[in-house]
Amino acid sequence: MSNLLKSTVAEMKVLQLSNKPPQPITDGGCIAINNIATGLLDKNIDLKILTVATQKHPFSEDNFTSEFKERTKIEGVFADTRVNIIDAFSALVTSDSYNVSRFFSPDFNKRLIELLETGEFEIVHLESLFMTPYIHTIRKYSSAKIVLRSHNLEHLIWDRLANSTANTAKRLYLKHLASKLKKYEYQTINDVDAIAAISFEDTSRYEILNCRPPLKTIPFGIDLDKYPFEKNEKSIPNSIFHIGSMDWEPNKEAINWLLDDIWPQLEQLDVSLHLAGRKMPGYVSQQASEKLIVHGEVESAVQFMAAHEIMIAPLLSGSGMRVKIIEAMGMGKAVITTKIGAEGIFYKQGDNIIIADTAEDIVTAIKDLIDNPSEIKRIGDNARKLIESHYDNNKIIDNLVAFYQTLLS
Repeated sequence: MSNLLKSTVAEMKVLQLSNKPPQPITDGGCIAINNIATGLLDKNIDLKILTVATQKHPFSEDNFTSEFKERTKIEGVFADTRVNIIDAFSALVTSDSYNVSRFFSPDFNKRLIELLETGEFEIVHLESLFMTPYIHTIRKYSSAKIVLRSHNLEHLIWDRLANSTANTAKRLYLKHLASKLKKYEYQTINDVDAIAAISFEDTSRYEILNCRPPLKTIPFGIDLDKYPFEKNEKSIPNSIFHIGSMDWEPNKEAINWLLDDIWPQLEQLDVSLHLAGRKMPGYVSQQASEKLIVHGEVESAVQFMAAHEIMIAPLLSGSGMRVKIIEAMGMGKAVITTKIGAEGIFYKQGDNIIIADTAEDIVTAIKDLIDNPSEIKRIGDNARKLIESHYDNNKIIDNLVAFYQTLLS
């Protein structure tokens, strides 16, 4: 970073608007938001955070350190984002994208106006599409540049879910939802001043949508110091694991596929399967056995991953980047996932990750690793090197700040 950039960065004022509190770390979205915030603070950005708080993601100052609270002056404003059947049904016959509009809160909007009127923000950083309903307010009360941090293309998630469901009525509904989200995204992307997409795949998709604002790929990054790479001598041999919030539909779909079509071909082998994640469905817990261990929500995702050898992430839908895969690779784990699961990662098949898109290929990959333990280490070592070179949060935040700077200059 040049000396000129350093001098101007120290004076840059950024308002980060978030659809959920960055802490506690309950899912990949929280990690992504938190890593942006802490990364900006590390660069001495003058950062203010205003976050939506919901029943699913409540806000409590007790979740933050004194330093974080002092430096960000973080505030949470409650919004009831629970699905309202009447509103959801009404949205079916209007142009409204209910998935997004339910994040608009008059109370949040009022507080935002107060901040914009008294602050001199140069950048308003929107975390995800869900914060775009506030663009009009920002334009009215501020001359700040609006940067959309795109975690994924929302319509693509629902379109892929529709394509993978066998229920005709559900598929039609999801297709309708995806169509409305795509229309909303198409209209909204040109209302911001810039987009920081989380993957090159998403950047390309925005280009196809004729996105006019500047685009830059700013992938998800991690603080490597928080992810131990040394081998855990207490790790369970031949242990396979999956971790992810089970209130996210793509994760639930992946677990269903894993339990229905993949695990039955593995359970007779000398392996154990470990499932972790918040909101674990009861029907999953009911299938627990001596070799299928359902942990539910764990206190430390890092400690959980350290205790096991092979990650399996059999995703059939989703968009953006899978945070837990980056974290596992950063810890030197051998990861087996699908092409969709690996989107946004500069992987090399068979070198630093294993891509398998059918149940049979996943089973074969697991058997090969179990039979060749040295392959688990080789792939894991290469995975760590990849994360060090491409997904170090310090380097990624440098790129984000430089992107901000181009907008201001």
